[in-house]
Amino acid sequence: MEGYSIVAIVGIVFAVFVVMSAVQVVPQGHMYTVERFGRYTTTLSPGLSFIVPFFDRIGHKVNMMETVLDVPQQEVITKDNAMVSCDAVVFTQVVDAVPASYEVNDLHRAITNLALTNIRTVVGSMDLDEVLSNRDDINARLLSVIDAATNPWGVKVTRIEIADLSPPADITEAMARQMKAERIKRAEILQAEGDKQSAILRAEGEKQSAVLQAEGRKEAAFRDAEAREREAEAEAKATKDVSEAIAAGDVNAVNYFLGQEYIQAFKALASSDQQRTVIVPAEFAGIAGAIEGITSLTGTKPTKGDKGGSGGNGGSGSSSPWEG
Repeated sequence: MEGYSIVAIVGIVFAVFVVMSAVQVVPQGHMYTVERFGRYTTTLSPGLSFIVPFFDRIGHKVNMMETVLDVPQQEVITKDNAMVSCDAVVFTQVVDAVPASYEVNDLHRAITNLALTNIRTVVGSMDLDEVLSNRDDINARLLSVIDAATNPWGVKVTRIEIADLSPPADITEAMARQMKAERIKRAEILQAEGDKQSAILRAEGEKQSAVLQAEGRKEAAFRDAEAREREAEAEAKATKDVSEAIAAGDVNAVNYFLGQEYIQAFKALASSDQQRTVIVPAEFAGIAGAIEGITSLTGTKPTKGDKGGSGGNGGSGSSSPWEG
């Protein structure tokens, strides 16, 4: 009885082992390859699957999710012989589990070394300034090359990014000085442009001021000329009237001109700054005659004040020429 019990227990254990060997549970995001006697037969998808015990076995457990690989930092010589330190990250995803399992040994190491060599190739074909300013171009070129190389392995390279580009310290210092000089140059150019615009505006203002002043002088001269023209017309008209009167034999017209000139000369003499004493001419009767002529010419008659009567002249019978 004891022998039968031991056999039964062994049989149960063996049956459990066989069942467990036949049942495979594949997690989401993974795929398993199945090998029979060392040869690939099928691929198990996520979920519950069964294989033949003792004949089949799981070959490779492939991660189908997108994976990030860090590319180690390395020193790269650029086209213009500058040393640059650079590293990168590569985003990959297995799209076919079979070639990823059987076409390449150590897939991640292969992709990492492929990225290292292509970084040296791409960066080494560019000048330092291009390397530092065209990072997107470097990423695009690396993605194209590495994706084409990993395609036979059933791997899709979705993205590659240069994480760091570090030139040597002396080059960094020279670049800093260059940037400072460039900014100083820009500031001086802007200052010069500002001075230029300021000078232009000042010149425009002075020009407009000169134009306005010239316009003012022109207008004033025009009005002065107009006034002189009207004055000349009035003088000409007066002269014409007097000339006609003289031509008609009117002696009072001559007396008018002489009296006017006499009065103007006497006025200038009296108002002179250097004149302290005014001397009245002895021939004062001439002035009276001239004024009388002016009075006759203008049609004004003397008043009948002291004619033939008493007055300040002692009744002499002569009237003063200043009485009007």
